[in-house]
Amino acid sequence: MAAQELVVDELKIKKAIQAGIPLTITTFTLPHEIEIYIEQVLVVFLQEVHQEKLKDYIVYCVQELAVNAKKANTKRVYFMEKGLDLTNPLQYKEGMASFKDTTLSNIAHYLQMQKERGLYIKLIFQVRKNIIHIEVRNNVAVTKTELIRIHDKLARSRQYNSLEDALAQVLDNSEGAGLGLVILVLMLKKMGLDEDCFDILSTGKETIARLIVPLDKTRVENLSLLAKTVVDQVNSLPQFPENILAIQKMINDPRSDMGSIARYISQDPAMTADLLKIVNSAQYMLAKKVDTIAEAVKMVGIRGIKNLLYSYGTQKILGDNTAEKKALWEHSYKVAFYAYNLIRNFKRENNLLDDVYVSGILHDMGKIVFSNVHPDLLNNIRNFCQEKGLPLSTFEDLSAGLNHAEIGALIAEKWNFPEPLVMSIRFHHDPESADPKYRDLVRAVYLANMFCEYEKKNVTYDQFDIGVLESYGIKSKKQIEDMIAQFIQGFRRDREK
Repeated sequence: MAAQELVVDELKIKKAIQAGIPLTITTFTLPHEIEIYIEQVLVVFLQEVHQEKLKDYIVYCVQELAVNAKKANTKRVYFMEKGLDLTNPLQYKEGMASFKDTTLSNIAHYLQMQKERGLYIKLIFQVRKNIIHIEVRNNVAVTKTELIRIHDKLARSRQYNSLEDALAQVLDNSEGAGLGLVILVLMLKKMGLDEDCFDILSTGKETIARLIVPLDKTRVENLSLLAKTVVDQVNSLPQFPENILAIQKMINDPRSDMGSIARYISQDPAMTADLLKIVNSAQYMLAKKVDTIAEAVKMVGIRGIKNLLYSYGTQKILGDNTAEKKALWEHSYKVAFYAYNLIRNFKRENNLLDDVYVSGILHDMGKIVFSNVHPDLLNNIRNFCQEKGLPLSTFEDLSAGLNHAEIGALIAEKWNFPEPLVMSIRFHHDPESADPKYRDLVRAVYLANMFCEYEKKNVTYDQFDIGVLESYGIKSKKQIEDMIAQFIQGFRRDREK
């Protein structure tokens, strides 16, 4: 990394936490300045989630795991240079006899070899479902023998209750190894965590050291309480307009026909205009322009009309009469367009096309509630915090967007939205946690949203979920940039219609 890249971007960290997006740091040699940078990022990260008291413990754990990953990479290039097989017990013993002395006396040489071979150490920090997820990855597979040794050290380290106890026994051991992991386990105990919060595993391509730290229980309870209060306060928001409720009733009535539905919609000029605009947009790819509402209803179908009502009604309730709200809706329409095209061009699952478009439009419902749409609502929540003695920071976290996906989903449930829409709102930052039957839908909304954030330079390539990228056959930064360039042009043409 160049020196100018080592400046901690506090705004980026805050946005990542609010959106549940991972922060990543990748290095090949782990120089001292990178270690300092990692500590600085962790300090800001923990401050943002109000866990400053854990700083010393977590910084130690992360740095210990990063150094271990660096040593593992060094071991690979050392064995490679010596022509020894790590998986052969005799050759492993031969190589390890001189590994430490040889590499320490010429460490610059071995670090350069690691860099040339692309052996990295990647650190990932993320807040998801009120849990801090920390991973330290290196792209060499741990051998079965190494994994057994590591888990044996971890098992033995759990018997120690103090550092003095550990020092007396570990340093007396003939191997003289494992003290770092012993201290790490003691750090976990001091944070009140059990052994389930830490693990080391191999994917075949990477070795992953994983640490999970639940957020402060009181803070989580406060956020949940506030989220529920927000949803309760939605009672004070207008209900869906009468004409939309009437159309919903007609759609659900098996005796209704398409003609009567079309005639009813035609009585509302604004809804008619919106329906014609959507049907004539790139979403439906019609050979010719549709001019009448009767034709539009036939083209969209019952499910399409239902989805139109959800997005149309939500916008009527939440409004779009300020610059901030207009920007949020514009982002939502862009996500809808991108998500629709992802499904259409990559998944070819026609049954998802209607749902994915409206899911994109409504994915940020929870954020829109807090976009100064309803000052009375915000005042009520602020007063609730004061009455309950909740910290102002909890309200600030919520109003800044933390938990916005959950709030949006709760509101969608309150308004009886169908399950696919609720799922896409709730999990659009965490698609792998969605019900498997809705995962393709949620992944499309997630990826479309990340494309929009990447376009605005709010996220980097490393922050994309690898599993989602793989599901779309995306393997490089250039692929993402080429796709976004095409989507930008398509969206611009669509909006000009």
